[in-house]
Amino acid sequence: MQTSEIVLDHDQQRAADQLAGIAGRLGRRWRRPRGLYLYGGPGRGKTMLMDRFFAAAPSGRKRRFHFHSFFARLNAGIHEYGGIDAAADALLGDAELLCFDEFHVHDAGDARLVARLLDTLFSRRITLVVTSNYPPQELLPNPFTHSIFVPTIARILEHLDVLPVNGPQDYRSLGGRHTGFAAGRYTVGVCETRGVAEVPVAHRLMQARKSENGELTVDFAELCGIPISAADILELAGRFQRWTLCEVPPLDTVEPDWVMRLVYLVDVLYDADLELSLYAAVPPTELGAAIARVPDLYRTLSRLGELSVERQQEGAATSG
Repeated sequence: MQTSEIVLDHDQQRAADQLAGIAGRLGRRWRRPRGLYLYGGPGRGKTMLMDRFFAAAPSGRKRRFHFHSFFARLNAGIHEYGGIDAAADALLGDAELLCFDEFHVHDAGDARLVARLLDTLFSRRITLVVTSNYPPQELLPNPFTHSIFVPTIARILEHLDVLPVNGPQDYRSLGGRHTGFAAGRYTVGVCETRGVAEVPVAHRLMQARKSENGELTVDFAELCGIPISAADILELAGRFQRWTLCEVPPLDTVEPDWVMRLVYLVDVLYDADLELSLYAAVPPTELGAAIARVPDLYRTLSRLGELSVERQQEGAATSG
């Protein structure tokens, strides 16, 4: 279905109207439009609304980032330039509109950097539009650390209007996309690719099954079982356009940090619209069903729901 043919639900229409109002006020010197914070469950149309808004915004001074990507580049810039202001200058230039997809805060260390970043953006009078799976009050949800982010939540509410986009339908579950990320498949069975390829990542050599012609085939334990960051996955995504992840177990059988790296991987590949295929021991409905809560896992499972599901026939050949 083309974007122009989409019939918006109530929450989507209200958000679209407010985004249109922001677009109409961009560029006015003395009346900078107030920003907007859209939140809701996965697959509710937040990114679609952001796509439409960003494309229509009549400004040559607009920037859009997935939050993982921006945060990785901001950290690199801080190390390169020596401070957050200089790093923000390098990333944003003279931007008057900044859009973040998948805004979130889970870690207390990240929370302090996000607080400094938001203060920088608000002081520059940049109009900020974000999408998130969390309402502002649920950012940094750990009860032991949440209090340190409360002043920043108040700043968010001061500068941004907050709207839910949380209709009853997970639109990803309807299917319909067959390109990019959604061109991949979810196979319940054994990965047939065989081989050994060394891939440098995070100052180590990862043992993959295949690494050639922009394709990477690697075992879940080899990628998600090593201490790599979202920034490391972003770097890999710049080198490989088609991904196959083998031997994915039920997620309740591995450590939470392994699961979190799978969340990072799916986020990065989904945002870049790069093809991902998985070979798993269980169907997608059982993959994360028994696991204790891992931040954003439900978004990962929703996105994996876009992949076509196949069940390998018993006795199928496993040679590559």
